[in-house]
Amino acid sequence: MIGLIVVSALVAAVVLWAVMIYNGLVRMRNMVEEAWSGIDVQLKRRTDLIPNLVSTVKGYAAHEKGTLEEVIRLRGLAQNAHGVGETAQAQGLLGAALGKLFALAENYPDLKANANFAQLQATLGEIEEQIQLARRYYNGAVRNLNIAVESFPSNLVAGRFGFAKAEFFELESAAERAVPTVSF
Repeated sequence: MIGLIVVSALVAAVVLWAVMIYNGLVRMRNMVEEAWSGIDVQLKRRTDLIPNLVSTVKGYAAHEKGTLEEVIRLRGLAQNAHGVGETAQAQGLLGAALGKLFALAENYPDLKANANFAQLQATLGEIEEQIQLARRYYNGAVRNLNIAVESFPSNLVAGRFGFAKAEFFELESAAERAVPTVSF
């Protein structure tokens, strides 16, 4: 009888342990999804700002058509990207093109002094900062989930219930990681 009670208590403890680990994994997976939605919102804000920025620059720099068309093309690519890796790559290219667009403004003093352009530039700077914050939060949530998915003993529960590692939001190339330089 005592043996049955001990075995039952042990089974109950193992089940309780597995439930606690499962619930922790669910919480971490949901945090990753929530963090991704934060990045997605900021990226949408940036892509929504681009048409206004391009039209403002167009009025001053009409012969810079290639740069403007490239920004528009990359905006479309970024809007249609799926998954973390593809989105990160498309957003990195778009960020580089926007850097070229702002560097182009250095050649047009009237554009640089335009209040609308200055406001758009300031707004884009704020959005970029929010993207970085959201990206750090997302990558932290991914790190926590990935550690739990790979660590013993939680990896036993994760494997049994189909929890998988999440993908970090990373910049692909060294050029995308480089801080843009703007000379005055």
